[in-house]
Amino acid sequence: MTTTVERSGIPPLEGRSRSHAVAELLFRFRELGIVLALVIVVGATALDNHRFVSSTSLQQLLSGASIIALLAIGETIVIVTRNVDLSIGSILGISAYAVGVTFAHHPDVPIPVVFLVAGGIGVACGIVNGAIVTIARVPSLVVTLGTLYVIRGIDAAWAGGNQVGAASLPDSFGKIGYGTILGVPYLGIVAVVAVAIATYAMRTFRTARDFYAIGSNPEAARLAGIPVGRRVFLAFVLSGGIAGLAGAVWLSYFGSVDSIAGAGYEFQVIAAVVVGGVAIFGGSGTVLGAALGALLLNTIDSALVVVKVSSNWNQALAGALLVGAIAFDRLIAVRVAPAFRTRRSARG
Repeated sequence: MTTTVERSGIPPLEGRSRSHAVAELLFRFRELGIVLALVIVVGATALDNHRFVSSTSLQQLLSGASIIALLAIGETIVIVTRNVDLSIGSILGISAYAVGVTFAHHPDVPIPVVFLVAGGIGVACGIVNGAIVTIARVPSLVVTLGTLYVIRGIDAAWAGGNQVGAASLPDSFGKIGYGTILGVPYLGIVAVVAVAIATYAMRTFRTARDFYAIGSNPEAARLAGIPVGRRVFLAFVLSGGIAGLAGAVWLSYFGSVDSIAGAGYEFQVIAAVVVGGVAIFGGSGTVLGAALGALLLNTIDSALVVVKVSSNWNQALAGALLVGAIAFDRLIAVRVAPAFRTRRSARG
C-alpha cells in the first residue's frame, strides 16, 4: 500500500537521516579527500615518470608548497570570519624587498631582526586593512583589493627597478630556503610546525572559536557578546603579520627580490584555502585543510609539467577546482544544516 509520504515524493525520515549523516561526515572530513587526491595525482604521475617521486622532486614539491601554506594560515583566519584578504601577495613582496634592502645595507644584521622587520611591515599593513574594514565598515574585498595595488605601488616606487641579488644575502639566511634535515627541507619543517601551532590554536583558544562564530552568523555573534569588530581586526593583523614573515621566507628560498615579488600569490592562496575545505562564506574550515590544499595545487602544477601538459592549463585547472570546491561546500552546507537543526530540536 502506498503511503502518504511516498505519494508526496518526500524521502522517508530514515533515508533523510542517512543522507544527512553522510553529508555531515563529508563536511567534517574533507581533508581525507584532499589526501586521497594527492595520492592519486602522485601515483598517476609517477607511473608516467618515476623521477617524480625522487627525493629531490619531493623536496621541491614540499618547499614550493610551504610558502603558500604559510600564507594560507592567515588567509584561513580571515575567511573564517566571512572576510577576505587580497593584499597578502603585495605584503609578502614589500616585506621580502625590505629584508633584502636591510641585508644589502647592513650585512651583519642578525637574522631574527630581519624577520621582525618583515613581520612588523606585515602587521602595519594588517592594521590598515583591519581598521578600514571594522571602523569605516567598508567590505573587505574592496579594501584589500585597494591596498593590494597601494602596497604594490609603494614597493615599485621604493625598488625603482632595482633588484637585491643573492650576493647581498648571508649564507645562513639562504640556508633557510634550501637547507635540509635528514632529507626534509627546512621550509617544510617550518610550514609543518606553523600549521600545527595554528591548528592547535584554532581548536583551543576562545578567540579562535569567536572567529568561527562570527563567520557563521555575525549578528548572532554580536548578540552573544562577542566583540566582532575587534576579532575581525585581529584576524587582519594576524594575516598581515604572517604574510610579512612569509616574505622573509620567500626571499630565503628564491634568493633575489624585486618589485614584482609575490604578484598573484593572493589568488593561489585563496584557491588553496577554498580547495582545502575552508568555506568561502565563512564559519567553517581548518588550517590543516588549507595547507593540504596548497600542497595539492602545487603537486598538480608540477605533475602537469612532468607529463608535458602546457602550463596554460595550470590556472584553468586551479580555477576549475576553486569553482568545484565552492559548489561542493554549498551543497554539503545545505545538506548538513537541516541535520544540525534536527539534532538540536531532538535534544531540546
